Amino acid sequence: MMKRVLEIAEYILKTKNTIRKTASVFGISKSTVHKDLQERLKEIDLEKYNQIQEIFQNHIETRHILGGQSTKIKYLQIKNCKG
Repeated sequence: MMKRVLEIAEYILKTKNTIRKTASVFGISKSTVHKDLQERLKEIDLEKYNQIQEIFQNHIETRHILGGQSTKIKYLQIKNCKG
């Protein structure tokens, strides 16, 4: 389990991907990724834990922007198909 936690942490530090994307890459649930990085990593490697927390905080701060962009693109595609 410790190996998986460290692999997931390294992956996120390298790619800065979300928990959802990471879970799909590793073939595990979002809950497992979250528990690994929020609880287990803190006990294994505090420095990596803190780096991951910064990435997650950035995701939280920018998610409304990304959601808005996705919605805009969706409706532009619908508009272009109609006419």
